[in-house]
Amino acid sequence: MSKYALGLDYGTESVRAIVVHCANGNEAAIAVSKYKHGVITRALPTSGQPLPHDFALQHAQDYLDSGVAVIREVLKTVRAEEIIGIGVDFTACTILPIKRDGTPLMFLPEFAANPHAWVKLWKHHAAQPQADRINELARKRGEPFLKYYGGVISSEWMLPKCWEILEQAPEVYAATDIIIDAGDWIVQQLTGQFTRNACAAGYKGFWNAELGFPSREFLSALDPKLAGVREKWLQNIVAPGRRAGEVSPHFASISGLKAGTPVSAATIDAHSGVPGMGVGDEGSASIIMGTSSCHMILSRDLKFFEGYAGVTKDGIIPGFYGYESGQSAVGDIFGWFAKDFLPSALGGEGRREPQSGERGVRGAADAGDPFVELSRRASQLKAGESGLIALDWMNGNRSVLMNANLSGMIAGLTLQSKPEEVYRALIEASAFGTKIILDAYIRASVPIHELVVCGGLTKDPLIMQIYADVLNMPVKVAASEQAVALGSAILGALAAGPERGGFATMNEAIAKMTRQPTKTFLPNVSEHRVYERLFKLYQRCHDLFGREQQQIMRELKELKMNHQDTKAPGTD
Repeated sequence: MSKYALGLDYGTESVRAIVVHCANGNEAAIAVSKYKHGVITRALPTSGQPLPHDFALQHAQDYLDSGVAVIREVLKTVRAEEIIGIGVDFTACTILPIKRDGTPLMFLPEFAANPHAWVKLWKHHAAQPQADRINELARKRGEPFLKYYGGVISSEWMLPKCWEILEQAPEVYAATDIIIDAGDWIVQQLTGQFTRNACAAGYKGFWNAELGFPSREFLSALDPKLAGVREKWLQNIVAPGRRAGEVSPHFASISGLKAGTPVSAATIDAHSGVPGMGVGDEGSASIIMGTSSCHMILSRDLKFFEGYAGVTKDGIIPGFYGYESGQSAVGDIFGWFAKDFLPSALGGEGRREPQSGERGVRGAADAGDPFVELSRRASQLKAGESGLIALDWMNGNRSVLMNANLSGMIAGLTLQSKPEEVYRALIEASAFGTKIILDAYIRASVPIHELVVCGGLTKDPLIMQIYADVLNMPVKVAASEQAVALGSAILGALAAGPERGGFATMNEAIAKMTRQPTKTFLPNVSEHRVYERLFKLYQRCHDLFGREQQQIMRELKELKMNHQDTKAPGTD
């Protein structure tokens, strides 16, 4: 009997299932299901209640419905008995308040209309005030956990979001037994058992093996009512690839999976992509490029410096410190440009407009995608020819500034500026943002000599070549277009172990289940020379608007929000 591993990849807008042959990495079946309610930013779909600014919510039932749908679909190709292990990855930090039996509070009638009872997606940024206060007090007290996060805490993470619930909806906080990462909730739904994955706990949950969780004294100093928040956090930390449980009879009955199939502890989606891209050693920067970008770097040594959002021992690959950095919007920026400006600007009457974030999923090579024409025009330009420089902060800055209040900018516009010039400047801005991040690692003597990338944006050779030219290093495209889901399948094979036909070590699993990169983009020397000059301009804008005069963007954002308060909200 053939032996397969199942990977469940929960992204921002959909869940993907992949079934992979453990012996050779062949992908036997793939299925995708979009969430019914998508990303909820304006009003609750059930009641029409308007949402505050910077909210990004999701519906927990969508995760179950879409998850079961993709599992049933792949089981049309592979028999449940042939699946030896299951891995789960999820966006992070995506959290939801639940009761002790796993029921989300949003499912209860008394809390259904309260947005704080809903799932808070990773890009929910309304907890920035709480993050600011955490940062201020942690610096003042010299809290040791802060250095594991590059000295700055993000509004996207667990503690700021928990504090936001406490302050804005104390009744929700009081009724909550557990505030759980969504990936851990899915594992609980699969197995009936609660575990907390070390990846999300370490990178987003203020935990590490050396220090544990923040002290009760620190939490009490933030807010006396917050002192007991650790009692609402799961404490049994399990590393990705380790068995969290087995498929329960109940979930087997609704999904078609075989009861007793081992399930790995969850992991963060981007981090799952590292083994899925075939990276198992230091020297490579692994980047998942989609609606946002996440950068993962492995090192045998622990170093503290500005530029990473988190570091965790064994957080990505056993035996290495795994560093994480990120950019809050990349494909989302291109999707925004396409949706609001592209069709009329290209004279493409009747063209289909991409939805927000779709650019990070589909890629310019797809037939009918208006980015094909835009990329064609932009590829005819040389570095610097547009005379434009942009800041890629349309959804705030994650690394290295860690500030959700920042916003984007395009400088150098004239009456002669063309859509393709703006588009190219936006691509260059995302590449410059990556260079800011990687330069911080290199200055700290963390070895990086190449990029290995995956995600929808890798389909566009223009984007890949600009990254190679800006960074002056090879950019290798992962062999599998489903690298993140493949990484989850690898973790599932690890959870199964050799006794069931899986693997004992990560390196063994990577060697068997991945292939070498399919394409490498090498830097163009002449283009890089121009980009060196452009990067200096980007860096000056970065420091001016991101450090010295950051209040300018904060005030602009406040003015915009004040006017939006008077408008009737729509729905997502």
